Amino acid sequence: MATLVLTDAYVYLGGAHITDFSDYVKTVTLNYNAEMLDDSAMGDTTKSKKAGLFDWSIDLDLYQDYADNLVDEDLFALVGTTFTVKIRPTSGVAAPANPEYSGTGFLESFPPISGTVGEMAMTRIRILAAGTLSRAVA
Repeated sequence: MATLVLTDAYVYLGGAHITDFSDYVKTVTLNYNAEMLDDSAMGDTTKSKKAGLFDWSIDLDLYQDYADNLVDEDLFALVGTTFTVKIRPTSGVAAPANPEYSGTGFLESFPPISGTVGEMAMTRIRILAAGTLSRAVA
């Protein structure tokens, strides 16, 4: 069984000055699911479900940087807009062992300042689906 220690994930957010946010990412979670629709009917003794529409989102914890053309300025400008998102387990090119997940997403909100005294300045964002999520290996 092959295992991977996640130390070099690639996170691309199009439409920003810095499109490669990888150096600022502390945690990345790609959520992918199908809505489960209940199609149970009278006479059934067990619930029955069917897959509905697919959905995805990305949760990112990023180190904040207020310098010109960096994290704060870029994320502030992305709120309410759609942009291309690409994520890979490593910074290497897309390959069978390093799939690239990409799609069009939007940033609903962005907390520019959040933290506790004595801790790193961080921001937590969620990118929501604005289109289909694709998986590529080349």
